[in-house]
Amino acid sequence: MEDFSRKYNLSDEELFSRINNDELASERITAPRYSYWKSVFRVFFRKKINVVVLVILAVLIAFAYLYPTVIGYDDQVNPYLYVNERGGQHLTPSAAIERYGFHIKWLFGAGGTGASTFDSVWNGSRISVSLAVICAAINMTIGILLGAIWGFSRKVDMIMNEVYNILGNIPGTLFTAVLVMVFSPSFWTLVFAMTIMGWLGMAYYIRTRVIIIRDHEYNLASRCLGTSIFKIALKNILPFMTSVIVLEIAAAIPGYISSEVFLSYIGLGMSEVSLGRLIYEAQNAMVTPGWGWEFWTPVAVASVITVVLYVTGQNLGDASDPRTHM
Repeated sequence: MEDFSRKYNLSDEELFSRINNDELASERITAPRYSYWKSVFRVFFRKKINVVVLVILAVLIAFAYLYPTVIGYDDQVNPYLYVNERGGQHLTPSAAIERYGFHIKWLFGAGGTGASTFDSVWNGSRISVSLAVICAAINMTIGILLGAIWGFSRKVDMIMNEVYNILGNIPGTLFTAVLVMVFSPSFWTLVFAMTIMGWLGMAYYIRTRVIIIRDHEYNLASRCLGTSIFKIALKNILPFMTSVIVLEIAAAIPGYISSEVFLSYIGLGMSEVSLGRLIYEAQNAMVTPGWGWEFWTPVAVASVITVVLYVTGQNLGDASDPRTHM
């Protein structure tokens, strides 16, 4: 100590000072606060392409839900508003604008009844997107919760495996088509047909993922402490699979839109003017020179909506993976 004092020409009090031994302070770890969802959105918005895709999605949703409301679109009135206009049917965009003057409603031309294809397409988008969101919400909720319990409880697993072996081998599209034919082809009939067994595939997928992680130490400890299976599945297992669930939802919504379009295209869709019904009614226009706009416009809008929804969901699912937050 004397050597240090002479070397640095400092007193012992200046070289050494007593500090308090604060046990709480010694246990405190200095690290930035971690928020899962803040990290998710930080990673998501880090890619500029995601901002562009979100803007496109916002524009599509605005046109699908706000535009029909603003113009007062009515399924019973608007499609036949120009039906008595002589020479006003099957018009290309340029011909419709030349006839009626420039207006946003004539950007896609006029259909077989003389109605604005632009108005019909966005009203159909609203119906198709609403159908997909409702079906996805019902099937995902039932599938995720039941799948978590199915994979964690061996008793439930025995029962549900038999249910899956029976119902899982029934062709989904055929089953949906039969229900639509048995009942009246309406919006809620299609929702019922697409959700009565639509949750089964999601439940089985979640069950498989849960089996992989159900015997981890923290789950065994929770069971030893008497925690219920439902609470373990809800608190311990499902948060672990957030990114997987987001990815499945991302694929489900565009999938239901595609299913609705396909069913309507083969004549088994709902009575409402959805995107699928517009495509079905414009089948003949596809091969008629000058009428192609009536068919390809709803096809293009349906394609853009499904692609944008899928890309948004996929990128959000990737950002939900905690390994991307480092």
